[in-house]
Formats: sequence, structure tokens, C-alpha cells
Amino acid sequence: MEIRVATDDDWPGIYPFYATIMAAGRTYPFPERQSPDEAKPWWMEQPPGRTVVAVDGGEIVGSAKMGPNRPGRGSHIGTASFLVDPAHQGRGIGRALGQYAIAWCREQGFSGMTFNAVVEVNAPAVHLWKSLGFEVIGTVPGAFDHPEHGRVGLHVMFRSL
Repeated sequence: MEIRVATDDDWPGIYPFYATIMAAGRTYPFPERQSPDEAKPWWMEQPPGRTVVAVDGGEIVGSAKMGPNRPGRGSHIGTASFLVDPAHQGRGIGRALGQYAIAWCREQGFSGMTFNAVVEVNAPAVHLWKSLGFEVIGTVPGAFDHPEHGRVGLHVMFRSL
């Protein structure tokens, strides 16, 4: 598997699993039922951020976006978001993208990384981020309306770089 910087030509390969994941409503508080043109700016980061794709056998199997968590005086902390095509989950793609994002944020000079909205019942994601050195520093109760669990918390997770 190769992880490389995404181009505009990659968006048609990302959008189908982006739309599937958003429609499932289990992991992101992003708008649902976005057209490709509406969704693209939600995922394809502009500098100083970056979007990458994980490619296996010529197929895009995952993607991540990363950059400063906030502008100005908050720009020393990085953030990232991740998507793995549901047809390819369980193969270490999320871990590889997470490791890439950590390394990239470190190279860019960020002093830490935060994830602002990890759904607390998303056990695989919480486990993965903890295994990569993130810790839950707070939870916003009832901030996410999960289709099976109702209103659940959103974890704020952090790690120093």
C-alpha cells in the first residue's frame, strides 16, 4: 500500500466511500447527502493542510486530511480526519494513515495533535488512536446523534508531538 498526496483527480475515487460513511451516520458529524461538489471542500484540504490517499493495487482504499486545528494562535496544534473504504476495513489502512498524519504533523512543526470529535461508541477508532499515543482529554456529552445508540458523546483526543 502506498500513501501519497491526493490530487483533484483522486476525488472521484474518494467520494463514493466518503458518501457511504457519511450516510451511515456513525462516525462523522458532517452533512449527509452531499453532492460530489458540495462534499469536496469538506475533505480536500487546501494549504497549509494536506489530503492524502492510501492506494492498494491501483485502487484508493482510504484517505486522510490534516492541517492546523485552528488558525493564528492555535496553529501550532495539528488535527486530522480519516476515512477507510468500508470494503477494505480491518487491513491496517487506518493505522497507516494515522502514522502518516502524526509524522507529517511532526515534520510541519506542530507541537501536538488533537481530534475534536471522536464518537465515543466508535470503539475501533478510540482503540486505534489510544494505541498511537492519543488520550481522551474530555468528552462533550450527547454531542453526536448516533443512529443506533442515540445521543452519545464526542471525545476530544490529544497527543504531544
